[in-house]
Amino acid sequence: MKANNKTNAMRQLDAAKIPYTVRDYEVDENDLSGTHIADQVGLPYEQVFKTIVTRGDKTGYLVFCIPCHKEIDLKKAAKVTGNKKVEPIHVKELLGLTGYIRGGCSPIGMKKKFPTYFDESAELLDTITVSAGVRGMQLFLKAADIISFVDGKTAELT
Repeated sequence: MKANNKTNAMRQLDAAKIPYTVRDYEVDENDLSGTHIADQVGLPYEQVFKTIVTRGDKTGYLVFCIPCHKEIDLKKAAKVTGNKKVEPIHVKELLGLTGYIRGGCSPIGMKKKFPTYFDESAELLDTITVSAGVRGMQLFLKAADIISFVDGKTAELT
């Protein structure tokens, strides 16, 4: 990959000297699911994390990363973040808020830094993959590295 093709997420990881690898996959506009990505890159669903941007009634915007085949438990997410209620933002808000589009939202390199939570299952894995910040490209890196880099916390979220 040429340097000028790097996403913001990759540039930030490079600057922090955090090792990662990139894998491209075939985008299906009709199926932007994480399970489709997992099938494309040949990984178990447990290792492919999707990024969900939400708004808490007390804390404002929050980012959650969970295994692609699971659903976020919004009650657990609210409790762990000190909110009464947490709701996913509308897809129309995503680009302006994060700089990313649906299906290409990375927890790394958003326009602003938001509190970020990973499902606790990430701690059991050596390597996980998250979006590189564009559709069709995944970042593979050590779970501990990404959690630390985004000042993430882990919790039961599903």
